[in-house]
Amino acid sequence: MTTPCAGTVPIEVVPTGFALGAEIRGIDARKPPPPEAAEALREAWKQHLVLLFRGQTGLSDKELIAFTQVFGPLQEAPNSDVTAGFGSFADVPPEVTIISNIEVDGRPIGALGAGEADWHTDMSFIEEPPAGSCLYAIEVPPSGGNTSFTNMHRALDTLDAETAATVKDARCVHDLSLTSTGSRRQGIPEVADVRETPGARHPVLRTHPDTGRKALFLGRRRNAWLVGFEVGESERLLDRLWSHAADEAHVWEHRWREGDIVLWDNRAVMHRRDPFDPATRRLMHRTQVKGGRPY
Repeated sequence: MTTPCAGTVPIEVVPTGFALGAEIRGIDARKPPPPEAAEALREAWKQHLVLLFRGQTGLSDKELIAFTQVFGPLQEAPNSDVTAGFGSFADVPPEVTIISNIEVDGRPIGALGAGEADWHTDMSFIEEPPAGSCLYAIEVPPSGGNTSFTNMHRALDTLDAETAATVKDARCVHDLSLTSTGSRRQGIPEVADVRETPGARHPVLRTHPDTGRKALFLGRRRNAWLVGFEVGESERLLDRLWSHAADEAHVWEHRWREGDIVLWDNRAVMHRRDPFDPATRRLMHRTQVKGGRPY
């Protein structure tokens, strides 16, 4: 599909052919898009939930910030109270988070290392999690480190009626104690009882503020709890929800190249990352679009 923009090179929107995602062609992220192009990008994001921009090498943090602002005001990177133990970050603007396994003088420059990252929604453990995440690939390993995305609108639409009715008005605790790679954040005790899990409590079925569509909204599986449910029943339902959300019918896997920018909608998408050889280097810079309280 090609979306014309008056007076500009047309933007080409090429769907992945899977349950979500589209590659956007005809955009140079270093340059502010004209209003017609910016609106076309926002519409494509609503429709496809994940957007891929190839070949954006040499992008500065300032340019990445400006590009992300096309999709909304930015949310600053999580503060040290939230990300204790997340990495010894290099000197970057407050809107940028480094995702990397690289170490300098024996200290990590960024977050999440080289291990597997389980299915999760970015920063859903806070009361107003980011609406979107924008990840820019500066260095990628020769293999591994792929990121998969799952369409949570579709997951809800195809959920069996009994489970959907059971969780219709439920709220879930989104765990703060662990990162997506399973590392415990410094200063936060290990969770012994999921009913005492620290983190925000959000509706399991949330409404997308821009489209009005409902989606499953899940944070991290470990230490999650459906508020008010018996622990055993909560565990059974959560296992069912996560298994269904991760069904390959809802998923698209992205294989990174240097210069890729990928933008995804945290209000309707979960994602995960494959592990990669820790002897190789992976360097990503992340910005985030400011969100609101899920409802």
